[in-house]
Amino acid sequence: MQTVARVLLLVCLAQPFSALAIFDDCLEYFPRSEIPSLAQPGRDLCFDGFAIYYSPVDKKPIYVVEKLNRERLTKPKQARSNLFYEEARLPAAERASLSDYRGSGYDRGHNAPAGDMSDERSMAQSFSLANMMPQARQNNQGIWAKNVEEPTRQYAKRIDGDIYVYTGSVGKVGSIGSNHVTVPEYLFKLIYDPSRNLAWAYWIQNTDDAPMMAPISYQDLALKTGIDFHLPASVATSSKAMHVRPERWNATRPFHGFKNYQP
Repeated sequence: MQTVARVLLLVCLAQPFSALAIFDDCLEYFPRSEIPSLAQPGRDLCFDGFAIYYSPVDKKPIYVVEKLNRERLTKPKQARSNLFYEEARLPAAERASLSDYRGSGYDRGHNAPAGDMSDERSMAQSFSLANMMPQARQNNQGIWAKNVEEPTRQYAKRIDGDIYVYTGSVGKVGSIGSNHVTVPEYLFKLIYDPSRNLAWAYWIQNTDDAPMMAPISYQDLALKTGIDFHLPASVATSSKAMHVRPERWNATRPFHGFKNYQP
């Protein structure tokens, strides 16, 4: 049976990639099992705890989706493996390699963060290069980790039920390595809380000195990325609807996360 599965996988990878993702083995990570729509072609990859829609052209994720909740995030903390690896399920011509990042000046920035992983297997899988994007070092280790990833985890821990998180990047300011891995211009993270029919998104420039700006609406993110995430048309997206200190938000002023939010 395993031999048949391997043959089927090889047949699929031999086919031209398309804009139609399937995600047969991990639809539970998507809200209402609905896959986002977009024109950009890619390949779908399922992992333990997250799923990736991957660009063989840019050699980085188009988006990554996770389903987070209190139970998952309060399990005993896993040690980081830090064992980055090339994704063998992708054809060699479509992969990023370890050498692409070496000496590039960019971090291997996680889309699905290692800090979200609840067991040894998912932690190890989170270090696939298919889950990485070239990210400005101070950005990755600074505002992205402290003011985007960590507040998202804290929100998931404080509420009852699941939240769905999409992470990705868009634009191009260059490339790295012999495989020409695209360096994105902007990074995004969309949080959707179905229990409150609530969504917001972080939109951060991929630079070391990028300021932490106020969240943007789901609709604004869809326009900026060209991705229809198929959230309900009635989803609340205004700063007032989020109930997270809207008086502190300003389109021209840095924003410092949801640390003080109490639902």
